Amino acid sequence: MKQFITLCIAICFLSCGTSKTVRTSKKVIKGNWTLNNISYSEAGAFDVTLLNDSKKECFEGSDWQFIPNNNTGIYTISKSNCTTGPRYFNFTIQEIDEATGYYDFLLKPTNEKGKSESNVGFRLNLSNLSESNMQWQQTLTVEGEPFTITMNFTKTQ
Repeated sequence: MKQFITLCIAICFLSCGTSKTVRTSKKVIKGNWTLNNISYSEAGAFDVTLLNDSKKECFEGSDWQFIPNNNTGIYTISKSNCTTGPRYFNFTIQEIDEATGYYDFLLKPTNEKGKSESNVGFRLNLSNLSESNMQWQQTLTVEGEPFTITMNFTKTQ
């Protein structure tokens, strides 16, 4: 009986922890990445502000650092025609969405001390993650139709 109770307690603790898939993803995402390009599911010119921060042209070429042991990161925009400098964020990788097979990736902008001034976050789909490439997708509704923004990264370290 004592072994049965110990087994039940162990199962409860293990079920509350982060899954092996999420832990593996955090190991892969750790490090420095460059956001190479951003594309849209529809043709045309669109005036999109990403993450309530900057335009597509400013984000392309930006450098990103993910620190998974405390779920924080920094991205730096360095293009001369943009508001340059570091931006801080917290992030969470959640379980795979069974409907799409994607991970949910939550990103919340913060200040340098890790505090959110607006308490606004963004839910993205982590649609691809390997040792060298990462892809995020965000689907919005524009004029009643789905509109997907795709962001492609390569690992630099």
